[in-house]
Amino acid sequence: MQNKEDFFNDLENVKRVNKKIAQTEKILAEFKGLNGNLADIGALIELGVEAQDESLSGEINLELKAAENKVQIFWLKTLLSGKYDGLSAIITLHAGAGGTESCDWVSMLYRMYLRYCEKSGFKTTILDTLDGDGAGYKSVTFSVEGEYAYGYLKAERGVHRLVRISPFDANKKRHTSFASMDVIPEIEDDSEISLDMEEVKIDTYRASGAGGQHVNKTESAVRMTHLPSGIVVQCQNERSQIQNRERCIKMLKSKLAEIKERENLENLNKLKGNLKKIEWGSQIRSYVFCPYTLVKDHRTGFENANITSVMDGELQGFINEYLVNA
Repeated sequence: MQNKEDFFNDLENVKRVNKKIAQTEKILAEFKGLNGNLADIGALIELGVEAQDESLSGEINLELKAAENKVQIFWLKTLLSGKYDGLSAIITLHAGAGGTESCDWVSMLYRMYLRYCEKSGFKTTILDTLDGDGAGYKSVTFSVEGEYAYGYLKAERGVHRLVRISPFDANKKRHTSFASMDVIPEIEDDSEISLDMEEVKIDTYRASGAGGQHVNKTESAVRMTHLPSGIVVQCQNERSQIQNRERCIKMLKSKLAEIKERENLENLNKLKGNLKKIEWGSQIRSYVFCPYTLVKDHRTGFENANITSVMDGELQGFINEYLVNA
């Protein structure tokens, strides 16, 4: 007779298989839809040629442009073949070299990613913040819920560099600031990842923020440190310590799963050694506000001179270029 543990393991396996089947069926339906769309455009072109009706050219061009965008999006999804690419994501932004200016830069990046997620149809939830001394954030962590959120946003992992006239400098001098962006997949359940809580240091503290019935009055915020790896996660968004604890465990498992996926769990120190410092010469992208305006990705060479649109979340061009060239 099957024991309870084996039963629940089999049940989780069935859920994962069913989820994979549903994703595959969705991809097939999207592919059939694209084929049907292209067939309709072909029929419209034939109609215009037979009727020698040039008035249809405008409609045909619009349909072709829309179809081209849909095909590009579908093609990009085929590049997202990693084990966790189809999952939601957890993003953490950290201020680097630059003091108050870098903390303000973190708040600007946070707004930029919120705008991108909104445009992409992703849902965001703030998990933890650490306010800067004068402005912005020293760090901010938030979840991004949506299909392929991790697959797309993993292209943003790295150090981001800002060049602008500092609003905090009375002499109006140009300043350079840095912030890092880290992203992990949000794994609902992964039986392959085991977490020994005896190897986890748990700290509680009073949450910061707007307050409420419990926030700021009890030690509801939770910080967990995985002692073997040195990984630290924390959460203060939930109203109770138990909920924040559960979220931290989930985040910690997600981090460990991502490391295992990259086959570096046993060599975590080596992995950390490859992470670049948040300072000069380590950036993946530069955002220049002065003396000219330009956003340039140093990995792919992709550029966008409309820095306002980029800061308003127009990041898909950078992400697409990275995925194609990765």
